[in-house]
Amino acid sequence: MAALTVLAVALLGHGLVSGRLRGLAITGPMVFVAVGFLTGSEVFDVASFDLKSETVIVLAEAALAVVLFSDAVRVDLRQLRGFIGLPTRMLGLGLPLVIGAGTLTMRYVVDLSWARAALIASILAATDAALSQAVLTDEEVPRCIRGSLNVESGLNDGLVLPAVTLFSALVADSEGETASFWIQFLAEQIGFGVLAGIVVGSTGGRLLAQASRKGWVEGISGQLAALSLVGLAFLSAHALGGNSFIAAFVAGVSFRAVGAEDAEHLSEFTEDSGQLLATLTFVVFGNALFGPAVDQLTVPIAISVVLSLTVVRMAPIALSLLGTGLRPPTLAFLGWFGPRGLASALFALTVLEETGAPATDPVFVVVAWTVVVSVVVHGASASWGAGRYARWYERHRAGHPSTPSEGTEPMSMPRVRGAAMPRDVEASEPSPDDGS
Repeated sequence: MAALTVLAVALLGHGLVSGRLRGLAITGPMVFVAVGFLTGSEVFDVASFDLKSETVIVLAEAALAVVLFSDAVRVDLRQLRGFIGLPTRMLGLGLPLVIGAGTLTMRYVVDLSWARAALIASILAATDAALSQAVLTDEEVPRCIRGSLNVESGLNDGLVLPAVTLFSALVADSEGETASFWIQFLAEQIGFGVLAGIVVGSTGGRLLAQASRKGWVEGISGQLAALSLVGLAFLSAHALGGNSFIAAFVAGVSFRAVGAEDAEHLSEFTEDSGQLLATLTFVVFGNALFGPAVDQLTVPIAISVVLSLTVVRMAPIALSLLGTGLRPPTLAFLGWFGPRGLASALFALTVLEETGAPATDPVFVVVAWTVVVSVVVHGASASWGAGRYARWYERHRAGHPSTPSEGTEPMSMPRVRGAAMPRDVEASEPSPDDGS
């Protein structure tokens, strides 16, 4: 009861002052992590969330599945025509480099095994655009930069899932298995997960889209039906022996592909549900994961946190964008605004349940500190950074190298988790060489 009361009061209190907090550059995730931490046993001991309890496990799994589905649905790749190369490079080349650099950092700075180092690197490779929402809502920031960050954060959490799945299984395995076992394990996890996601997402999306066009679908009923696809994909993959989270993500991609504009409308309630679950997750994270990690901070872990949020992210992103003509300030902007947030917290909670390790394990201590520091520094720097970069771009836009045309239609930016923003934000900048 105490834990439920904390969650309810946190939601009510933040809702009452959310507008005022935005003006102070205090984000929702900052508030909810702080509430979770302050009410935990390490401070006021008002409530305690048990990471081993079925309720917390179900919350974390449901939140991750819904968020993965929503992230996949809200990315409309057709609107990236003129600058698809940027997010493609960041995801196709930059993401593996980030995982590799993170693995080396955790292996030699924190002195962890290769499997545990790679697990941390994979968990922290996912970014959360909600923590830097001011960047995505500032129309003075070139639309291809905003769009690239939006697409990257929407897709990278799903793309790192196979790595998180593999390395968490390696860490949990105490007896050791052959290479053929792990190859088969990963193939089944990915293969059956993808299969379940495609079948559920495409079939459900096509049925709902056709029914909606014929006028058979009424308001919230259609949106509830879209939400049910998350559960169907999750359960189908579980029954087949595949990864349920991969299935949820692929179902979102398939749903968007066949549903087009109808998919965005039908997934509104799913987005809202994901936002609620995300809010609750941040409270649980601050209470049950960050609380025990506070007094576990060591110098190597502190160094690894700083490196994870700077060099480990920024250098690979810069390398992946070589040859695009983008200038150093743009490369730094794209590299810096890759905050670690909800996806990393959810990965950590689900991995903790799968491995049975304590919350004070170095893996979770590193993740907890990295996420909390990112929540604060990225949330606080988003508005200032967006404004500063926009002014720099305005002064230096003349004479930039040309790139393929983006077209002239406005870019629809769906809501970001935790953001109080309009569903459609029209960018004022049509130039395809934004920020180059």
